[in-house]
Amino acid sequence: MYGVCMLSERFQVLLTPEQRKRLETEARRRGVSVGALIRDAVDRYLGTPTRSERQRAVAEIGKMRGRFLPPERLEQLLERERLVEQDLTEAPPA
Repeated sequence: MYGVCMLSERFQVLLTPEQRKRLETEARRRGVSVGALIRDAVDRYLGTPTRSERQRAVAEIGKMRGRFLPPERLEQLLERERLVEQDLTEAPPA
């Protein structure tokens, strides 16, 4: 699914020994690497944009002509939205 040229980001995560064992067992069962299994899980959980969604995003970025936020500010805004979304899904019913 992923070409080698597309994989450029390294991410470290700490797991319990049981989690690691389950990942390794499932990766062996599927005949894939643990990394491939994790990438697949991320895509399944978060979804992947369609080609038309990516093309629309590129077109919108192209229209901005200098009216954009720096990447650091965009990351801050996205993280704030993720936290709000998480709070909404974890909040007990009123």
